[in-house]
Amino acid sequence: MTPTTPEQDPAVQWKSALQLYPIYFELAREFVIDVKACVDLEAQVEVPGPDALTQANAWLDEMDERIQVHQLRQFLQTSSLVNQEGLVNLIQHFLAKAARTDAVRDKIDFLLVQHFSQIAPSGVVDAEVDLGFVAQHLEPLLGPVEIKPPVWLNALDRVLESARKCRSLDELLHGGVLEQGRKAKGQSGDLFYKPIALVAFTRFGYLMRRAFFRLMLGDLNLILEGLTELEEKNIHTIDCRRAQFSAEEPISRLRMICQSWKVMFQAEYSSGQPLRMLVDLKASVEYALAGGKPAATSAPAAATVAAAAKPAAAKLAKPAAKESAAAAGAAATASAAKTPAPAKSGLAKPKAKFAVASGDAEEFQVSNAPDWDADADSKPEQKTPDKKK
Repeated sequence: MTPTTPEQDPAVQWKSALQLYPIYFELAREFVIDVKACVDLEAQVEVPGPDALTQANAWLDEMDERIQVHQLRQFLQTSSLVNQEGLVNLIQHFLAKAARTDAVRDKIDFLLVQHFSQIAPSGVVDAEVDLGFVAQHLEPLLGPVEIKPPVWLNALDRVLESARKCRSLDELLHGGVLEQGRKAKGQSGDLFYKPIALVAFTRFGYLMRRAFFRLMLGDLNLILEGLTELEEKNIHTIDCRRAQFSAEEPISRLRMICQSWKVMFQAEYSSGQPLRMLVDLKASVEYALAGGKPAATSAPAAATVAAAAKPAAAKLAKPAAKESAAAAGAAATASAAKTPAPAKSGLAKPKAKFAVASGDAEEFQVSNAPDWDADADSKPEQKTPDKKK
């Protein structure tokens, strides 16, 4: 059984292309992708000529090749231009593709989690988000799903349990948990497209997001408490060079920045995340609270979490590979112009955006940085290495 996808009727395909075109064109403009307009889609022709659909599909395929996963993620998480109808149309578009590349898989994975996070009830607790709950909400997209997951999918729960044991955002990001989740997705092969697997990975991604943001808000609270404690000690500036601030950053300014982040993170999952700065700012505050001495490392705890996560991925690998081989035989094979009016495109009114750095990084990932030397900037004969953004 395969997920429900848009009918291959030419009229349905044309309607879908008309809805996708403004979204893709805005994506191209956002990331400065040089692309020529598709004349008939640009004009929103209601009754296309004989070659119009072929040209439209070719245009969309080219854009799918040029738009990277991280760009789609950044666009949808930092913009409210795409409403729920547009998001559903994107999901159906990628589910209907015959070429099941890693990029297509990753886009489907992100889009389903993004969609579910927007339609799930706001008061739902983690314990209520079981496979049946997710399948019920995704039924309009995937059709009825038999809630009988293969054994290899159960390993995702063990990765989630490892995430729940993390005590800080830094531990989640660098303790190996996220890597195990990515391995699980990569090892699933064509089994990823089975309805029950799509449901399981959507649930996994959603619950990982919730764990991530709980830790993020927890870290922000700890930073604010630390800043208050420093002020009570009559300390009004701290060295925040490792977090890309100054060597004498005013605590009042840091508090204002953290409060703005906190409000932003409470809004929705669609906010951008300056992750490296947040993790390093917490470390800078801990360093100042310790009187200029490094805070106790959390490496042993992170190692414990990573060790707990590895067996889950190991158990997932072999069954997934075996089922992938069995399913392989049945798998499908396979410049500038004005932005069109959004009336028929599934676009909503834009809101203010929070910029995030572009790159190929997975969701929630931050770049690894060498150990920071608090005195590095004051050494005359030593150059400060370039900082990654």
